[in-house]
Amino acid sequence: MTRKLQQNAADLRGINQLIIAGIAGIVDLVEAMHQNIAGVPRLLATPKPARTTGITRLVYQSIRGVVGLVGHGLDRLLAQFEPLLGERSALAGREAPLAALNGVLGDYLAASKNPLAITMSLRRGGVPLPTEGEALTAAIPRASGKLVVLLHGLCMNDLQWKRKGHDHGAALARDLAYTPVYLHYNTGLHISINGRALAELIEKMVQLWPVPLTEFVLIGHSMGGLVARSACHYGARARHQWLRRLDRLLLIGSPHHGAPLEQGGNWVDALLRASQYSAPLARLGKIRSAGITDLRFGSLVDEDWKKRDRFERSGPRLAVPLPKGVACYAIAGTIAKKGGRLRERFIGDGIVTLESALGRHANPKLALRFDSSRRWVAYGAGHLDLLSRPEVYAQIKRWLAAPA
Repeated sequence: MTRKLQQNAADLRGINQLIIAGIAGIVDLVEAMHQNIAGVPRLLATPKPARTTGITRLVYQSIRGVVGLVGHGLDRLLAQFEPLLGERSALAGREAPLAALNGVLGDYLAASKNPLAITMSLRRGGVPLPTEGEALTAAIPRASGKLVVLLHGLCMNDLQWKRKGHDHGAALARDLAYTPVYLHYNTGLHISINGRALAELIEKMVQLWPVPLTEFVLIGHSMGGLVARSACHYGARARHQWLRRLDRLLLIGSPHHGAPLEQGGNWVDALLRASQYSAPLARLGKIRSAGITDLRFGSLVDEDWKKRDRFERSGPRLAVPLPKGVACYAIAGTIAKKGGRLRERFIGDGIVTLESALGRHANPKLALRFDSSRRWVAYGAGHLDLLSRPEVYAQIKRWLAAPA
């Protein structure tokens, strides 16, 4: 009961902080629209950021002040309870909505130190693994020398690898004696931030693994595949030992060259900004996280976003090749039942196009050089079906059972 109360207090504090920021943002939005509509009506005029004046401005300032006093007072009250109610614990039913919230607002949650922000960890059964040798051995008493780390996608969590009764990691443990470990991370952060943090985390994990490693595999679904590639990039820069131990990298439905939904969302931003009346609404589009905007082109490194406006429609992207000396595999899905090339290319799995998932690109510098025998397409499969389809697992098993 104590743990439940403590977690509820932490969640309420986090939600309260979002409410404060959300109401303040809405007040700003309404004031901006008020100012633009009150001005000279020019449909395509560039909007001016100035606030209202006179008594109108006083009204908006008063609203902001009341929201801040009430909200922050409640936040301080809830903060009093959190340290008194014991150690934080996960409650059933909160993992999925928390993961979705982090996917959409995770960068804001982390920057504002909101208790709802997810901290990266490697987990089993939803429980973080220790980072000390003896404790890790006790947490995985039957660890094998074959380690597989699985990375989930945007707005998801490690428990969601299990879908329709199937979990690729658990199946590999049963059939090929792998020990699965699952990454849990804030998908709203920049992919490069998560990639660098993962590289450091894996370096510690590999050094502390209870038995000598004979095989090491990374499997990433959707954004997880991009985080895995980013980790390989930063692991190479830091000369980490784990990258030399990595045997295979499997990328499932990963948007290596971007996802159409984020690309479309970016065009909506541009259209909204075109008119002084709709320009304030473009702020709503900018609520989406850094992790989501990274999916526009599949950005993996800091250079793709530092000192730039991440909401701009275009910009140079640093080419990040597949890691050297690692057997790399790509699985793509398409909801098309049969293989018409144009149809497959434009439809894909409903989230990621076929070309993007297979790493193909018109620019040779950006194209990923998967061997033809290490590319595979699942027909009649949506994006999440790639987690549960028997034929997808059969292909993963076939690749991992064969010599690299």
